Amino acid sequence: MSKKAQKALELHDSGFNCSQSVLGSFCDQFGINEQLLMKLASGFGGGLRCGEVCGAVSGAVMAVGLKYGQSIANDQDSKKKCYEITSAFMEEFLKRKGTVLCRELLGYDVRDPEAKAKFPDRQKQICPKAIETAVLILEEMGF
Repeated sequence: MSKKAQKALELHDSGFNCSQSVLGSFCDQFGINEQLLMKLASGFGGGLRCGEVCGAVSGAVMAVGLKYGQSIANDQDSKKKCYEITSAFMEEFLKRKGTVLCRELLGYDVRDPEAKAKFPDRQKQICPKAIETAVLILEEMGF
């Protein structure tokens, strides 16, 4: 397991959500304060708290933005590059995990406490694998 994947899993084990864990594992690479990144990513866990795009995916896409993102309005080259890398990441995650949606990965809607109660250990089984997959894909892409 890579050092970044290990860091991401340690972040998750310590109480951070999937998005924070993935993005946080790359903070040293971008020279950005880890607390700031954790705050930025905090609302993306649980598929934006409604089972949509997996938090690990969201955290990875934020890392793509940090590396390739557009920061000048008329910089269309950066915009295009960021979109290409984001699309490539999304396709690879989908290929490996079968979906990019939190509720499909978990098998239930995170907003439904009854469904969540039926699968009490599901997040412990699924989320670390999604986090590791997201980090490994980024590393394979040169992050």
